Amino acid sequence: MAYINEKRRGIDLVERFDIDQVVRDFVTKGIAIHRIHSLDDTYAINRLLGILGKDSFDIHKKPAIPLPNLLDSMDRIVAYAIDNGLIQDTPGQIDILESQMMELITPLPSEVNKNFWNHYEEAPMRATDEFYRLSQDNNYIKTRQIAKNKRFAVDTDYGNLKITINLSKPEKTREQIEMAHNTPVSVYPACALCLENEGYKGREDAAARSNHRVVRIPLLGENWGFQYSPYSYYNEHCIIFTRHHVPMHVSEKTIGNLLEIVSLFPHYFVGSNAGLPIVGGSILSHEHYQGGRQHFPMEDAKVLYRWDLKNHSEVEAEILYWPLSVIRLRASDPDEIYAAGCLILDKWQAYSDPAAGILAEKEGQKHNAVTIVARRKGEAYELDMVLRNNRTSEEFPDGIFHPHKDVQHIKKENIGLIEVLGLAILPPRLETELMEVAAYLLDRPNFIADYHKAWGDEMKQTAEYTAENVMDTIRNGVGNKFLRVLEDAGVYKQTPEGQAALKRFLETLNA
Repeated sequence: MAYINEKRRGIDLVERFDIDQVVRDFVTKGIAIHRIHSLDDTYAINRLLGILGKDSFDIHKKPAIPLPNLLDSMDRIVAYAIDNGLIQDTPGQIDILESQMMELITPLPSEVNKNFWNHYEEAPMRATDEFYRLSQDNNYIKTRQIAKNKRFAVDTDYGNLKITINLSKPEKTREQIEMAHNTPVSVYPACALCLENEGYKGREDAAARSNHRVVRIPLLGENWGFQYSPYSYYNEHCIIFTRHHVPMHVSEKTIGNLLEIVSLFPHYFVGSNAGLPIVGGSILSHEHYQGGRQHFPMEDAKVLYRWDLKNHSEVEAEILYWPLSVIRLRASDPDEIYAAGCLILDKWQAYSDPAAGILAEKEGQKHNAVTIVARRKGEAYELDMVLRNNRTSEEFPDGIFHPHKDVQHIKKENIGLIEVLGLAILPPRLETELMEVAAYLLDRPNFIADYHKAWGDEMKQTAEYTAENVMDTIRNGVGNKFLRVLEDAGVYKQTPEGQAALKRFLETLNA
């Protein structure tokens, strides 16, 4: 008999179990959900016994009725391994064991690719549906951890902004992002996005990926990888990445690739972070895009005005009412929208307007960049070009167009593609810190963080708080802070002066 402390799932008890029974249940459940073939029953049991260092098994064990959830059986096997000294009770070693177990219900990469493209011939959505389901069934997508995330929406003048307090995966600091960007390729795999992660056992400083699979997709004559994010921030959060470990580089080719991806998968959006530090998201060391089946707040942004783009009469061009500076292009011909997008990218990367604080380059450092989003609207293509700039100054050492100090107690990380679209990915520290803010507002004993105190004092001046209304008020406050984060990141503010400066840039597109 072995034991599992069920406190992991919120049940404060110790349960006895028979490891042979758990192994039998794991394999039988795998067969029941069509992830293990019935002819592979004995093979799968022996593979599990090998992982656990067991050389015997009670072949007369019958499956439990009802069958336990596959992840529950996985938990019990992990507990057995810890209790018997097979692994240490550390996140890294647990991940490695879980990944090895889930490899038993994961087809070989060649089979995954074959199935994907067979399903694609029926319908693109069928291919992604099946691959997404596999990635959930085999625990590559960490569904239980993702379920811990806190989510709410806040109504603003720009529409509903979506807020997530990310409890499933710690966010990276700016220093960590830049360190990864500058780290020489001297380890294997070189980064978390490299194709070499597929099937990699893992170690303490590299994630376990025995159950990881990548679909190869062709993009304009090159092979790219397609996978799902293990810590999905939204529905069917996928990542498309280059075969080779090369840094992020946004160019005309990027626009072509994004349009090709939404041609391949018209039910998905896809976007690219800007390619520069501060404005470039959390991974700059490996060129990649992010996509999925998700409707974001920016998609519903109001149109401020439309204008004619000279020499591109088939392209509708709009300026959105959004905290960041967004030019939206729309056309039925992808070649037309590609040419218009390339024009904006090329012009912006070389554009300076000192009066508006925009310098394309200084002391050999490039500052202008674009976050790009592509999607389909029926037969039409849409391309959102979000203008970015990563300059710093003595007043704003973290970035002139980056969250400023007075909002960094809520969000200080880089504002990448997902935040640009109106979905906040906020750090896990806020779960407990906001409870302390609530206690502070209710004049109860608290341990409010010093960096939240000014915000708490400000809120105290605006309302009376009760146990019933305090958290709603705090959530609204968080949403408005995120709005400020986005406004700080906008190169042209929604003011008369900001919009006049934006029009000066637009005039260069027709010059």
